[in-house]
Amino acid sequence: MSDLLVIVPSRGRPSAVAELLDSWRQTTGGAAELLVVVDDDDPALPAYRALDVQVRVHASTGTRGIVPVLNAAAIEAAESYPMVGFFGDDHRPRTQAWDVTLAEALAELKTGLVYGDDLLRGEALPTAVAMTSNIVTTLGWMAPPTFTHLWVDNVWHDLGHTLGRLRYLPGVVIEHMHPAAGKGQWDELYKTVNDDSMYARDKAAYKAYHESGQFDRDVAALRTLP
Repeated sequence: MSDLLVIVPSRGRPSAVAELLDSWRQTTGGAAELLVVVDDDDPALPAYRALDVQVRVHASTGTRGIVPVLNAAAIEAAESYPMVGFFGDDHRPRTQAWDVTLAEALAELKTGLVYGDDLLRGEALPTAVAMTSNIVTTLGWMAPPTFTHLWVDNVWHDLGHTLGRLRYLPGVVIEHMHPAAGKGQWDELYKTVNDDSMYARDKAAYKAYHESGQFDRDVAALRTLP
């Protein structure tokens, strides 16, 4: 078993996962495993299962967003893997042995978060991230459960930066093939999770997370880790 498990929530996009899997196989150094998480009501579930990849079926709540899916998988994975990561199904690793580099950086940090260059937000935001599992077990989540889909990468950046446990690896390219970068099509799922109401809701959740003092409490809890 590898030290790092990368979790990929996906819905209605088995072809995107097939492309990710192809990129993964061309670049992996063998330090990570891939887990795709799919809702149990996804009509494309049989197509996902036909791919040569681990598939975890998530009991759908009807909410379209990565947070509940990612948290369910990450909390379970943190019991077995010392490191967990997140890719969207629109991320593509491009650098040889990227997984080895991420895992080595996390091992050096002992507690922390690492990320590469997504060729969209770069150092500004970890749109794809890997972290030590003790962060997940301490907080009880990988993404704040009050969020739905957006602003989660801002939280990862805030936590890592405030702790002094955030490492950006510009030599590791994990390309974000997002429509905002002109690298994908605005399908219905993209439109749903990036519409104005979703943005406003998660922006409000981000603001409340900080203003309520929960962010400070989470930082204090993480400071107790080695």
